[in-house]
Amino acid sequence: MERKEIGNTKLNLGNQASSPMGKLGEEPQGGESFAITGGIGSGKSFVCKRLAERGIKVYDCDAEAKRLMRSSKELQDSLEKLVGSGLYIKGVLQKRKLAEYILRSDECAQQVDNIIHPAVARDFEASGLHWLESAIFFDSGFDKRVHINKVICVTAPLEVRIQRIMTRDGITREKALEWIGRQLPQDEVRHRSDFEIVNDGTADIDGQIDRILRK
Repeated sequence: MERKEIGNTKLNLGNQASSPMGKLGEEPQGGESFAITGGIGSGKSFVCKRLAERGIKVYDCDAEAKRLMRSSKELQDSLEKLVGSGLYIKGVLQKRKLAEYILRSDECAQQVDNIIHPAVARDFEASGLHWLESAIFFDSGFDKRVHINKVICVTAPLEVRIQRIMTRDGITREKALEWIGRQLPQDEVRHRSDFEIVNDGTADIDGQIDRILRK
């Protein structure tokens, strides 16, 4: 559900540690709902992969937003009414046309968000899932659209994030920094979250997940 640079970082950070909390399907007691967030290049997708290996399914807001834009006639009609005819040709989204509209101004980008984000929020609430991943959970105001008990911020040092983005997307250091700069500062996201998972390439991810699930 990122606005310009849609996509998530996928990493390989070592072997999964065995743990008493690592059983399939084991989720926090009480049916609490969790949001996983963090800036581009922080390694959120790897954390979600670890959770999936425990049987915990995470709703990927970015991927589901794309799915809804492909499959929801109501959403398609709303977007085409906003952006103009020809946004969908034979049911296929014309991404360039949408991008051109978004880049016109912050107001235009916000108008698109105001159509897509509520649809994603409704879809998450209807999914029955207790976990979601959103790179711009606070940036977009999505935290006010869904009921979430706890927020987990995935963090990594700036240089690690830059190198991940450059490697993944084949872009320059300057462009990677530009993308990072479009999002809320990592320190602010960390401060607004309930838990932090450090994903710097050496930290014990599974141990950090265990401690969160025990709370």
